Amino acid sequence: MSELARWEGRFASKEYVFGTEPNQFLSQQASLLVAGSKTLTIADGEGRNGVWLAEQGLKVTAQDFSPTAQGKAQALAQKRGVELSFELSDLTKREWEPNIYDVVVGIFFQFLSPDSRSDAFKNIRKTLKPGGLLLIEGYGLRQLEYGTGGPKVRENLYTEDMLREAFDGFAELDVSAYDADVSEGLGHNGHSALVDLIGRK
Repeated sequence: MSELARWEGRFASKEYVFGTEPNQFLSQQASLLVAGSKTLTIADGEGRNGVWLAEQGLKVTAQDFSPTAQGKAQALAQKRGVELSFELSDLTKREWEPNIYDVVVGIFFQFLSPDSRSDAFKNIRKTLKPGGLLLIEGYGLRQLEYGTGGPKVRENLYTEDMLREAFDGFAELDVSAYDADVSEGLGHNGHSALVDLIGRK
């Protein structure tokens, strides 16, 4: 089964797999967000994060490769009364324009192989404007023990050192790893190992 087919099947449910409320880490960064900022949310899925960012007044492009997920995201945006742009694309093949976004958000996009992830990190650096804000959250290595969401293979998980190395040279970079309880639909639910990044290019 292809990766796209797997996600299409997962998103086929009428229920929102990861809920309709924003990721907790993301919502905690509300004070860093400036209305009108041009924002890219990568692998935004069913739209919970992109829609919330649009509610904060940001100009959001929500990227994902699943038509089913984006259909649900569009329905959520309509229900919540906000507008955002939707980009249906493969994260590994999309065109990354340089220095175009004020904000890039990547929440749990851990379906990428190490090589594809390395390319994605480089492209994120490329597409952020100088001074641009980067917000990333993913699962850490202990998540394999907890089994409460995320990839089932160790190589797709994050470490603090991995993220620090990928975004070395940013003007500001704060990376932290910790355990917390997560409640984001059926997809992410329970005690979890998390790694967060807040950075400024």
